[in-house]
This record gives sequence, structure tokens and C-alpha cells, in this order.
Amino acid sequence: MSNETTPNIDNQLPKNYDPKAAEAKWYRYWIDNQFFRAERDEQKKPFTIVIPPPNVTGKLHLGHALDTTLQDIITRAKRMQGYSTLFLPGMDHAGIATQARVEATLREEGISRHDLGREKFIEKVWEWKHIYASHIREQWEKLGLALDYSRERFTMDEGLSRAVREVFVRLYEKGLIYRGNRIINWDPAARTALSDIEVIYKEVKGAMHHLRYPLADGSGSIEVATTRPETMLGDTAVAVHPEDERYKHLIGKMVILPITGREIPIVADDYVDPEFGSGAVKITPAHDPNDFELGLRHNLQQIVVMDTAGKMNEQAGPYAGLDRFECRKQIIKDLSEQGIMFKIEEHIHQVGHSERSDAVVEPYLSTQWFVKMQPLADTALANAASEESVRFVPERFKNTYLRWIENIRDWCISRQLWWGHRIPAWYCQDCGHEIVSRTDVTECPSCHSHDLQQDEDVLDTWFSSGLWPFSTLGWPDESEDMKYFYPTNVLVTGYDIIFFWVARMIFSGLEFTGQNPFDTVLIHGIIRDSEGRKMSKSLGNGVDPMEVIEKYGADALRYTLATGNSPGNDQRFYWEKVEANRNFANKIWNASRFALMNLEGFTYDDIDLTGELSAPDKWILSRLQNTIADVTRLMDAYEFGESGRVLYNFIWDDLCDWYIEMAKLSLYGSDAAAKKITQSVLVTVLDQTLRLLHPFMPFMTEEIWQALPHQGESITVAAWPKADESRINAEAEAEMALLMDVIRSVRNIRAEVNVPMSKKVELLIKPSDELALSRLKRGEEFLVRFCNPESLVIDQVVSAPDKAMSAVVTGAELFLPLAALIDVEAEKKRLEKEVATLNAEVERIEKKLNNPGFMAKAPEKVIEEERAKMADYADKREKVLARLAEWQ
Repeated sequence: MSNETTPNIDNQLPKNYDPKAAEAKWYRYWIDNQFFRAERDEQKKPFTIVIPPPNVTGKLHLGHALDTTLQDIITRAKRMQGYSTLFLPGMDHAGIATQARVEATLREEGISRHDLGREKFIEKVWEWKHIYASHIREQWEKLGLALDYSRERFTMDEGLSRAVREVFVRLYEKGLIYRGNRIINWDPAARTALSDIEVIYKEVKGAMHHLRYPLADGSGSIEVATTRPETMLGDTAVAVHPEDERYKHLIGKMVILPITGREIPIVADDYVDPEFGSGAVKITPAHDPNDFELGLRHNLQQIVVMDTAGKMNEQAGPYAGLDRFECRKQIIKDLSEQGIMFKIEEHIHQVGHSERSDAVVEPYLSTQWFVKMQPLADTALANAASEESVRFVPERFKNTYLRWIENIRDWCISRQLWWGHRIPAWYCQDCGHEIVSRTDVTECPSCHSHDLQQDEDVLDTWFSSGLWPFSTLGWPDESEDMKYFYPTNVLVTGYDIIFFWVARMIFSGLEFTGQNPFDTVLIHGIIRDSEGRKMSKSLGNGVDPMEVIEKYGADALRYTLATGNSPGNDQRFYWEKVEANRNFANKIWNASRFALMNLEGFTYDDIDLTGELSAPDKWILSRLQNTIADVTRLMDAYEFGESGRVLYNFIWDDLCDWYIEMAKLSLYGSDAAAKKITQSVLVTVLDQTLRLLHPFMPFMTEEIWQALPHQGESITVAAWPKADESRINAEAEAEMALLMDVIRSVRNIRAEVNVPMSKKVELLIKPSDELALSRLKRGEEFLVRFCNPESLVIDQVVSAPDKAMSAVVTGAELFLPLAALIDVEAEKKRLEKEVATLNAEVERIEKKLNNPGFMAKAPEKVIEEERAKMADYADKREKVLARLAEWQ
């Protein structure tokens, strides 16, 4: 492929960067040239990230933008580092959420899914999916994600549906999937079962209701308490502890259940806590998970008193048809009037709410499908304790994962929906035989009847997304992609779905592939608003990432999100930060534009760093190598915030504020050889810096890189920079540090007494030793250019002028005779403040060096560096004290 396919770029950049034009142009160029297409190259190591599939329910939010930006940064860097990278896109059918959205749109048309029927309704949902999948792809493009669209997957596409059936059948055949009557979490609004982790517990102000159930023999009553009095209609026992002396004589007796008149037994069970309340508890096996288990032990009847909409059914007698909460109010009134309910206390407790509908979840006895989790959890725990364990970044989140695995409960996987993977089970209407099959069943293997009915329910969305890392690569077939790209490398996700998704992917991967699905889980926090509040529709504080891109460009948003915090921690969104990062991008643009304006006629073949380099040339090349090493190390550790800080400081301070200003001397000078060297250094540093920055800011870096003298088709497939240790030059860095300290100090002094840079002043510099003297002498032209002295004296025997402004830097003292302009008291205060600062630094390091823990753990090199710093601060303090004494 030739560079002729590159969009037109001349070697000049326009005055202002236009994000919209650049983003559309370069994304299309990347896609057209298939730079994101993953190749199975046996000469390269694979690196795979599967995108956490967004739900096809609407627009992506800032959390998605953060999540995918981090994945994209990793992918782009790894591609440049020589890996064969696969960033696999895909979307989730999101059963409950998507069905609810489609049903809502149907209600606006005055129809329900039942009016359409199952088949027509599913067609409507597929129409919705195609529309919103297209929206999501547009947003991925706007963010600049380097996705291999040729491998895009959907959790209900043909291949993934086959994988889901395969997993269901295998687990069923191993006895790990079963169907049974159990207490499940029921969402009366969505009318479906929920798994435990789809229930959000909220603190609610409720009440504890105390009741007296009369003994059937008329000898008295027994006291029970409940927060849900409407469930008493389904009570089938009262339980006490077998060793509770208060009730031993009542065990086996009957009580009369108020309102219903039914007689129910008093049973003894170790489950009861005799210290809690009255020590006697009402037992409702069909509406409480603990009561259900106790009921099984005592062979108690299970009476369901509500329907799937949360209304009382015919078992509720006079309350049939009432909403559960209306029933509660009426029962409280009736039982209070009868004297049965004798006390009501305010009670703050945790109440489960549906994650999807926010309805109060009802514990409900229902026939559902379950996964027996303990064997799968045991395998996951053994793996977690081994050397092959998945690595969590930050490590503390591994404990979050382990806590859930260690306290695992069977997983209710059936959902009373139409949209989703239909459970592959059929029931013979003649003999009652249950058939689970990978393919559709038309004949009963037991009685050969053709009168079969497939299970109406669908599988929990997380059942299919738990297979995502391997089902997307072709499993259960041993595809070429599966062999090359699996296991995947990094999963990037928020801490809020460790239970929902991460754990399920790990135990599914171990069970069906014998391997972890990824080697690392990178956890990020959530994005909050500027006040630290969670973004939500109810607060109206959400931010649309597309709106941010429209205003400031994708690069500014990406850089803000990626560098906003350290792994695992929440971050706050500030528009001001995005604006600051847009300004950072503009700084890079302007620096590059300056360089290109001074590269007329300069080609890639003209780059030559073998000539005589100036101190600034050696310094910037040395700083570049350190920056490459630091950024690479930090990127490998997923410390994107720190990577961004290192890049920001290098670009803004070293390159733009110092090197480019110093480069003007040779670029504008008459020495052609020096000019060519500076041009070569500029091109080299810009090229390498743009490559380091490219994963963060892909669009602008491509725009600039294409305008630079370069080789290759695109920066996105250019090689990642490698630090050249031969270019690390400690002497050049020390020399430039001294020159920059002097220039900064002179500028600060001028600013304090309002002497503009245009006004020439006398400058005297007293080096502390011969080395400092030689460094200052070599940099004299830069001191003249940037300090603008009327006269410059650099000498070890300089005498301090009377009442001159002064400064102390490492390696030299500076004097500016500005007596007539000096406010004596202000200068004394400035020097006193400087002494205080230096005192604090000396004390800080003294404490460190006197700390036995630090001295025992710190490497000798670090200790020596601290001692050298303390000596330097102490030396500066003495010199400042001497200057202060002159003003007394």
C-alpha cells in the first residue's frame, strides 16, 4: 500500500487545529486501510482485548467513554510495540433493559407485546437493535476506537447462541443446571426473576409489627414480629429454638393464624435466634428464603399469596386483588382493631430493589432454572490461590472478587421475558418428559410424542455475557482465532460489575476452556460530577460524551478521562479540565507548526544526529530517552494518569517552553550545519513524542505526524519508541538545569520589581565551583538571549553589590544591582520566606534520614540522593541567610 492513499497533507499546518475535520478524515483512513484488522501472525505475540459489550438500549455515557478509551490506549500502544492486536467489538442484547425500552415505545402506540405475540414482538426488538447498534458504532468512531469491525459480535448472533446452548447442555448433563421450586428475587414491575446481584439494597424507614398468635387450645398466645405483615397470610408455622426454656412446652402445639383461621404448628429449629425479638418467628416458606429452607426441613406447606404483579391472589382471602402495599395497610388496620397487632415500632432496614425497574423486590416461590454454583466456585477459588491466578489492578479488588466467590449461592438463570436466549428445554405434553438439547426437539425420546412445548423463559443476560471472551472467538469450535487470540490479555471494567460479570467470566472460562479468560483485570472507578455525585437522570447531572467531543474534540476528552485518576478510584468530571487539555493539544499543535515552518525543504533522509550537538540538543534528546522509558514503564503498569503527567511535563516544559525557544538561535542563525542539526533534533523529538502521545490523542498526533518528514503509512502502525541509553547525558541535563535555574531566577526577580524583560540590567553570576563555571560559560549565549543583561559577569570571585537583588540556585549565586528599584522590607520578607522554605526542606529530609524504617528499606542510592539534597538545601540556606544579614 502506498502513501498515495493518505489524505492530502502538505508540510505546513493551518493556524488552528480543526478536530471535527481531522477526526472524520483519519478514522476513515484507518478503517479503509484496515490498520485495526487483527492478523494471526505467528512471528508476533498476540494481544487481545474484548470490549465489554454495551447494551443496545441507547446512547453510550461517560462511563463507556472512559472504559473504551482505556482499552483503546492499551491496544494502540501494544500494536505500536509489535504485538498482533485484536480489539474486538460487540454488543449485549440486555434482556430486561431492552425489552422494557421496546415495550415502553409500544405503549406509546397503545399496544402491548401480548397484542403482537412473541414472534412479532421479537421482530420489533431486532429492529430496535439494528437502529441502536448503528448509533453505538457511530459513537465508537467519534471516540476513535481501534476496533476490528470484521470480528464484531452480538450476544444473540448465531455463533454466540450456539455457544450458549452448548454451555447450558454441558452444565445440565453434569448436574450443574437444574429446575426447581425455590425462593427467588422477583421484580413485580418487570414480572421476572432476578439473580441476587441484580438486587440493590437501599436503607428504608419501615416498621416492625408485633403480633400475638393465639394458641389453638386457648391457653394463651405466642408473640412474633414482622416488617412485612401482608406475608402472614402465607404463614405455615411459628418457629422457636429447641433449647429456649420459654417455649419448650409449646413445641408441637398449634396456633390459629389470624384472619385465615388456619391452624399452624409451632416447630423447633436451630435457625431461630432466641436473643432476637421475642425468640419466636413466623414462617412463610413461599415468601422468604430462610423460611423456605426451614420449611423443607419440617415438611411445611408452601402457600404463595401474591401474583407476579405484586397483587394478593385468591390465597389471600378477603385481601385478594389488593396491591401488596395496600394489603399491608389494611391488615395493619384490621389486626390493630382486633388487638392482634399490639405494637408498631419504627425500623430502619435494608430493602432490596430491582436494579432495572427500581421496584421493591419480592422474595417469591417460583419454578426456575438454577446453576449449582459451589463446584464452579471451588475451581475458581483453587485457581485464585495458584500462580495462574488472574491479576487484579489494583490488587485490592481481588478480595472483592474472592468474597463473592467464597459466599456463592446457586444462580437463578431463568427470566420471564421474550427477548433473550430461550431456554433449550422441551416438555412432553403426553408423558411429562423433560428434554434439554443443543438443537430444536420435535419428538419425545421417551414416548415418541410430537406434542412438545419449549420452555417459555429466556436466560439471564449475564449467562451469555459470561462466555464473552471465548464465545466471541469462535468457541465451541476450535477456531483459528480461538487458538491464536485466546486467552485474552486485559479486561478493563468498573468495580461495580466484578460480581455481575468478571467472576462469571472467570468460572466460565475455567470450566469450558480450562484457562482463565484473561490474565489481568484492570479496574477503574466511576465518573462523578464536579460535586462528587453519581451521574443520574434523576439529578440531571449526566454529561454526554458526544457533546464534549463536539465542543472540544475527542482527543481532549480522551486525555481527560485517561489521566483523571489512578486505577480503581472514582474521578470527578470538570469541563475546565477538558478545556485545559484542549489547550494542551493546542500547545502541541503550535509547537509542531513552528517546527514545520522551519523545515522547508527538509526531508526524512536529511535527519542526521551525528554532527556537533549543542547542550540544549543533547539535553532534549536525553530528556526524551528518560521520558520514553518512564512512559513505557507506566503504560505497562496501567498508570495512565502518571504516563499523562510525564508526557505533559516533557511536552509543555522541556520541549515547548525551553528547547524550542533555545532552538530559535540556530534555526534563525547563519550556521547551516547547526541549523540542520537542530532541524534533525526537532523532527526526531517531535516524531518520538507524537508516538508516545498517540494512544491518548490519536487524531491530532496523526494529523501532525503525517505533515512531518516520516516513513510509513500511519502513526497508528508506527513503531513504539525505545529509549536509547547512549543518548542519556547526565552532564547535559546538569548543565541545562543550571542554565534554566539561572534564567528562571532572573525572570522571577525582574517580575518582583516590575522590571520588564525588554529593559537591560546588569547580571552578576558567582559559580560555586569550576564545574559550574564551565557550564555557565558554555551557556553564555543562552543567558544573554533569555536574561537580556546590559552586562554579564560570570566569575567565582564576584563581589556581591551593596543591596542587590539576589538568588541562590544549585551551583551559583546571582546578583542584580537594582537598589533604586528595591523595596527593602519586601526583599527582606522574600528572603525570610525563602529561608523558611529551605528550613522545611532540610527538616523533612532529616526526619526521613532519622527514620529507622526508611534507612532499613531504602536502597543505598536513594539514601545518598537524599543526603545530597539535604546538603544542597543547607548550602542554599546559608547563602540566603548571608544575603539576609546584609539587609539588616
